[in-house]
Amino acid sequence: MSALGLRADKESIDQLLEFVLQLRKWNRSYNLVSSTDVNDVIRRHVLDSLSIHAYLLPGRMLDVGTGAGFPGLPLAIAMPALDCTLLDSTGKKIRFLRHIKRTLGLSNIHLKESRVADFQDEIVFDTIVSRAFSSVVDFGSAVRHLAGSETRLLAMKGKDPKGELKALPKWLKLLSVEKISVPDLHAERHLVIMSVSG
Repeated sequence: MSALGLRADKESIDQLLEFVLQLRKWNRSYNLVSSTDVNDVIRRHVLDSLSIHAYLLPGRMLDVGTGAGFPGLPLAIAMPALDCTLLDSTGKKIRFLRHIKRTLGLSNIHLKESRVADFQDEIVFDTIVSRAFSSVVDFGSAVRHLAGSETRLLAMKGKDPKGELKALPKWLKLLSVEKISVPDLHAERHLVIMSVSG
């Protein structure tokens, strides 16, 4: 965690390791991730999730299509002041995350079982993040109704999505594309940062 610029306190590390162990256990029945090798899960999922922490705005974060809890759950563990809503339409994934919330005693996460198109919230989110969408345009379109003018949209991508960015509609403003470095992960990672106007 320190390689990512995060303070690595013992409680957070213990919680992240317990999360990974529970993920391996539940994966037998729930098929949450493709590989359950501990080092692989830590590198490809946990550290990958934490790599975007510096780009989150303080306040409320929404993780759209969280699946097994990525990137929202590791971020909630590492940043306890962050108010995190994890959204997914698959019931078994939300059941797993409820178990994790109880087991780890996490008070800063809220779990919502819903399609993003049907999801509403009374308060605008400061940051909306996802690594589940096939394109940045699909992501922006899906969360437009949940974003205010100050909301930052973070789309986690592998290779630099230059082709996708050419198709951005006028209401979706590109703020920057950041190259992300994940320790021990030998693959390209980029973060597309956008906002909604109008």
